[in-house]
Amino acid sequence: MKSLSALLTSALLLAAPATAAPAIAADVQPRPDQLAFREIYKELVETNTTLSSGSCTLAAERMAVRLKAAGFPDSQLTLFATPENPKEGGLVAVYPGTSKTAKPILLVAHIDVVEAKRADWERDPFVMVEENGYFYGRGTADDKAQAAVWVDTLIRFQQAGYKPKRTVKMALTCGEETNGAFNGIEWLAANKRDLIDAEFALNEGGGGDSDGKGKVLGQSVQVGEKTFANFRLETRNPGGHSSAPVPDNAIYDLARALTKIGDYDFPVEMTDTTRRFFAEAGAARGDETGKAMVALAKNPADKAAEAIVNKDPFLHSNLRTTCVATLLDGGHAPNALPQRAGANINCRIFPGHGIESIKDELGCVIGDPGVSITQLPPKRPAPPAPPLDPKVIGPMQKLVDKYWPGLKVIPSMANGYTDATFLGAVGIPTYGIPGMWGDPDGNGAHGLDERMEVRSVYVGRDYMFDLVKAYADRP
Repeated sequence: MKSLSALLTSALLLAAPATAAPAIAADVQPRPDQLAFREIYKELVETNTTLSSGSCTLAAERMAVRLKAAGFPDSQLTLFATPENPKEGGLVAVYPGTSKTAKPILLVAHIDVVEAKRADWERDPFVMVEENGYFYGRGTADDKAQAAVWVDTLIRFQQAGYKPKRTVKMALTCGEETNGAFNGIEWLAANKRDLIDAEFALNEGGGGDSDGKGKVLGQSVQVGEKTFANFRLETRNPGGHSSAPVPDNAIYDLARALTKIGDYDFPVEMTDTTRRFFAEAGAARGDETGKAMVALAKNPADKAAEAIVNKDPFLHSNLRTTCVATLLDGGHAPNALPQRAGANINCRIFPGHGIESIKDELGCVIGDPGVSITQLPPKRPAPPAPPLDPKVIGPMQKLVDKYWPGLKVIPSMANGYTDATFLGAVGIPTYGIPGMWGDPDGNGAHGLDERMEVRSVYVGRDYMFDLVKAYADRP
């Protein structure tokens, strides 16, 4: 999915003067290679990969057929699925490099999509339609455009007889969109670590932002993300008849705990990525919020600057761990004192903190041993943020200079999460790359009539191909 950090970057850049140069335009009539790519993209979009009624396994098999047709031997393709989750499989492809010392790079994309009901959409969500300069269909933005580019890149390598120094691997997986479902990257990291071993991985989460009228305003790289955890708060009481209330009430006890959480702000924190983001994105804005962002980047203890920045909910969250009540239940009868009350607390945890430490902090904030706190599944890892490695970021900027002269690649941290969580936990730093750009409204990702601008897809494809080659040629 396009991360909240990328949407945040969009909002910040839209607040800045629109001075960025437009991207190189794709040809009015698509090139033959673009049409070949379009067929891959179309097949992926038109393969239903929702959890309820679709099959990631089928989508992975179809991509394997295309790679075989291009000349990939079976030894370089691994289709996988478990007996318990036969429709949630995936594909790993390996394009070998010539160097015996250079570590591989890993291209990652999830091929599962959010549910889409035909009755709610203007067009069939599982038929890719090109209309008014956009591709429409579920997954066109999240994340099948990227998946199609990775498949297309390996096919082009094979057809050209390309000999990279560094091995290039690709993993198309299922489960990113559904918490608690089988997750292909998690399974590979736990069971086939050597198969996906890489120096670093390229993923979703970054990308460009536009004014919605064809002008690209910025490009970002996602470097790090929060992990999430759900906790259940629960209070219990013997209860009794409602005609004789007593001070000790499970609902009131829970309400007091929730009020304390609602009033609590976790402390300000910054990684190298967020410090640079606040400095560069803030300077691009130039307004009161932008100046406060720059001041915080210089001094995170600047309370006056923090107060200004905290007015923006996305910026407020980008500075700290956040925990918020999302579900509530309590009582068993309208004429009885409650015997039990409970709430779900959803936390988005700043990199570097273990989930257990946040649970302990919530306990301190509540200050009532009568309120139990239980972590709920699924239990995600909490890896550290990847480094702002010039060897990784440098080629991104160099190619942005070529495609969008005058733009800077701004590093950002996601307030949400992607499959990078599982890769980072096993020592594979993962970056959400620049390239394709979106509109300010988020392009309908996870919503109705999801779409991607045709120019964004074609130009982004060229950028991403060049980026992979840059890493593969110069380890």
